[in-house]
Amino acid sequence: MTIKLTRESEEQAIASIQRYFSEGMDDETGNLKAKFLLDFVLAEIAPTVYNQAISDAEAYFHGKVADLEGACYEQEFGYWPEKR
Repeated sequence: MTIKLTRESEEQAIASIQRYFSEGMDDETGNLKAKFLLDFVLAEIAPTVYNQAISDAEAYFHGKVADLEGACYEQEFGYWPEKR
């Protein structure tokens, strides 16, 4: 699955990359270089982060589904009180 950003998110990411280079590395980076770096990160690194997020979500929901009976159980035929 290719990770694709919206145009707005891509513009914000490019601006963030440029700011990072400017403030963190004391180097100016143009739009084209920042775009190339973003494309690299999306193609090379983002799939690993995406896969880990999917794995974490799967484990979370697996845990919730495992306890479904305990969380969603309703006593049956409870209208009539038990005779003692």
